[in-house]
Amino acid sequence: MRRQARQGLNGALRRGDEMTLSIVAWDPANQDGVEWGVAVASKFLAVGSIVPWARAYAGAIATQALANVSYGPQGLALLSSGFSAEEVVASLMADDQEREHRQLGVVDAEGRSATSTGTECLPWAGGIAGDGFCCQGNILAGPDVVDAMAEAFAGPGDLGARLLAALNAGERAGGDRRGRQSAALLVVRDGGGYLGGTDVTADLRVDDHPDPVVELVRLLELNRLLFPTPASLEFVDIDEGLATELRTRLRQRSLFDGPSAGPYDSELRTALFTFVGLENLELRWTDEPRIERGVLAALRGGG
Repeated sequence: MRRQARQGLNGALRRGDEMTLSIVAWDPANQDGVEWGVAVASKFLAVGSIVPWARAYAGAIATQALANVSYGPQGLALLSSGFSAEEVVASLMADDQEREHRQLGVVDAEGRSATSTGTECLPWAGGIAGDGFCCQGNILAGPDVVDAMAEAFAGPGDLGARLLAALNAGERAGGDRRGRQSAALLVVRDGGGYLGGTDVTADLRVDDHPDPVVELVRLLELNRLLFPTPASLEFVDIDEGLATELRTRLRQRSLFDGPSAGPYDSELRTALFTFVGLENLELRWTDEPRIERGVLAALRGGG
């Protein structure tokens, strides 16, 4: 891994400076397809509206410090045309007169990474680039923050979970020395969005919160419940015993007023379908006489 550090020459905040830590990464081994993503936390309102950018089969970008938001769309265009991460960083910063106040992290379509920290970013500022990821931050407690993020990212789980594990580790290592306010997670995969209509697998933002990374973890779990991947679905046959339980739980929610027992039938199916719709669990529905485990857990949790 390569660490780059810039201690910063300015002693006072410039208007627009963000106090931020982020990680940009890819996961080529996801069973549903290659993913790219960014996770970020900051003492800054709605950091998710500024820092993270990603496009399937192009790559991912974090633009921060005195953030140049044009780095996002311009960088993705360069990545889409085949530029490497290092080439994107060099191209974006070449003619930027404020580049010494910028911080940038990029992972390209092949997982190559690059991070850059300008000499005028406020201390501690720097980054670390490894195989398929880069971590960077400014106004941090110290270099241990990005080191802890890199170590945590190497752990188990899918890309979203590992990105948030890295953010958590960075915060535990001291994080943003100015405090906490917002956090965001952006993950993309070809056809990974709602009903395959977009590439956005997760676009979660906590704009103003006393513990934004913890809240972001909660939102990711909710995202997984409402927008499952096909590989994550697990169905259970509805036998007569389970049908009786479902009737009881649906009756408690005033969604069923039929007989208490009996096999799965159209009346129970209608009530169960209504529950699934009310809870936004349509992606876990099947027309077969089975119930997906997430639906069953949601029904049991409220019963």
